[in-house]
Amino acid sequence: MGAIVFNVTTAALMVMMVNCGLGVVGRDTLRGRPIPWAAAALTAIAVGGVLLQLVWSGAMDALDADPAKSGWWREFTSVFMQNGGLLGALWNLVTLAVVAALAQWYWGGPLTLGFFLAGIVLPGRIDTLLGFGDGPSTDPRNFAGSSGATYFLGATLALAFLTRTRLPKELALAIGVPALGLAMWLTQDNGHGLVSVYGFALAGATWALRTRRRDDNANADHTSERAR
Repeated sequence: MGAIVFNVTTAALMVMMVNCGLGVVGRDTLRGRPIPWAAAALTAIAVGGVLLQLVWSGAMDALDADPAKSGWWREFTSVFMQNGGLLGALWNLVTLAVVAALAQWYWGGPLTLGFFLAGIVLPGRIDTLLGFGDGPSTDPRNFAGSSGATYFLGATLALAFLTRTRLPKELALAIGVPALGLAMWLTQDNGHGLVSVYGFALAGATWALRTRRRDDNANADHTSERAR
């Protein structure tokens, strides 16, 4: 029963993030949007990782993030290995493609890749900073899998939606992402939840910096106009 609840809440969190992404980019605008090349590249690499596992039995041992093994590259290559069986791999590939596309259409390609990279490298380091090193890790990958970085990236869409709406139901949806994520961590030790909180927080800081820069530029332009 516990495993069922774990899977249901994990899936529900993803559905919430995707709906936030659809809300922030506009559901009716999807057909007219350009191909999200950064999202396509991430998905292609993830698909390539799955194919590599199918043709090379030693791929997981060589590329996973088992801390007992050496290799600096493992932190990055392990993201594109999948260890959740057929359904788990399909879920990870589809959600990565959808979330990355929505993120690129809002944040742009470079920032989307930056958030995805942050979703790879930050969780383990925040574990250490917060003293979670001896307990359940906030990284849900279990040495492999793209879900951690995907949920981190997906949470940035919730923050974006929060800044773009004033409707109570939509605000509740956006705020519900970090709220559910934190609840999942506290009640289930579900790392997908806490990496979502991290992604939401990093996106908030990024949005604040972008807003401040935009306001500074606007003020500078206004001052320039007055000087003329």
